[in-house]
Amino acid sequence: MKKKGIFSRALMFMIFLILPGMQLKALSLTDTTSTIGDLFTSFLDPNEGTTSFRSLLIPFGGRTESLGNAYTGLCDDISYLRFNPAAGAIQKETQISLFHNAWIADSKLETLAFTTRFKNIPHLSTGGYISCFYMPFTEYNFFGERVAGSYYTESLAAFNLSYNFLAGYDFKGLAAGITLKAGWRGMPDYTDNNTGAIISGSGLAQSALAVMADLGIMLQFNFLKFYSSRDPNVRIGLSVQNLGLSFTGFGNDIKTDDPLPTTIGAGISVKFIKPITVSADFIQPINLVTPGTYIFPYFNTGVSIQFTSFLSLLAGFSLKGANPRISTGLECEIKKIRINFNYTLDLTTSVAPLNRISLSAKIQLGDKGRSIIDAQVNEYYKTGLKYYADAKWEDAIIIWQEALKLNKRFDPAIQGIQSAQYQIDMFRKIQESLMLD
Repeated sequence: MKKKGIFSRALMFMIFLILPGMQLKALSLTDTTSTIGDLFTSFLDPNEGTTSFRSLLIPFGGRTESLGNAYTGLCDDISYLRFNPAAGAIQKETQISLFHNAWIADSKLETLAFTTRFKNIPHLSTGGYISCFYMPFTEYNFFGERVAGSYYTESLAAFNLSYNFLAGYDFKGLAAGITLKAGWRGMPDYTDNNTGAIISGSGLAQSALAVMADLGIMLQFNFLKFYSSRDPNVRIGLSVQNLGLSFTGFGNDIKTDDPLPTTIGAGISVKFIKPITVSADFIQPINLVTPGTYIFPYFNTGVSIQFTSFLSLLAGFSLKGANPRISTGLECEIKKIRINFNYTLDLTTSVAPLNRISLSAKIQLGDKGRSIIDAQVNEYYKTGLKYYADAKWEDAIIIWQEALKLNKRFDPAIQGIQSAQYQIDMFRKIQESLMLD
């Protein structure tokens, strides 16, 4: 245990020592990327880029991007807030997270997120996040002189609520959730081409307000499971993202903005053996403003390999349009703090490959005593089994009823009570038959 702690701390120290000074430069693989680009030319979508609030398509970063953003049917941490609002109800612990995603063209996305499940209503959860996408916005005149400089921003606030219906020991329930979101696009004022003076309110006229919602469901069950665990090994998720409208023209005539990047996603994750989890997503964009507009779907897939209890390796592949993206990442957990480092290679975004990095840090704040309650339920159940084996069926029923007071959907106790009552009834019938004889 001591060696594990020393190794973990050394690894984390090295990551955070190296990252601030990293200068990731595109690899000179022009010929290779040109060939790859030709292979995926048929996937080019003429309607790509016609939506507003494009930052809604950017993941928080860290773990999800390392998995190629194949997360709709996985959602095993707080990043569910970006992919499937139903998954809050199946999170094991309260979480607070910070995300940093260095995107393209000096743009960045910063996110602060929180999620928790209620203590008295354990299948109900709430959460939310605030995020800000920003990039430099610099204006030059005809002589190449800088005349204005600020930042283009897209800020977002979200609130999530989810519930896991009929969750029990055997059937893990059907989770459903909703996330309400509001966003603001901040455009800085620009200058007059003739006078060079900044036009007051020009940025506001092109800024926008967006109101939208995400909807999702998630189903969990066991299938071809070759290891022992109470956690289900298969998850299937469905999610609709960014249902809503945006408005622009403030200060002038307010009007409907370009459509939001609305998507319908379906995902699955499978864990046949304990160390390896595989996930895949199918995403279909839709245009709510012009419903007849067809937009090409895209595909994501990812794999996670857990080497130790505190170290995992992640990899993913995403194909959106003609841009295949390969990603890899490292996940470390030390004393309830989980750190993710991701590297993504975008093969056809530019003439030379584009390199991106992202980071996330998650603080896990416990499960509000749910694990202690589960342990007590297990003890009640095992005690009841001993009573049952000794033909003390009444005592077994009493102790199993105590287990159900803590977890009313603990199916082994329910089945045990039914079996014990059957034994009692049969014993009484035998006694009555003997007395009659």
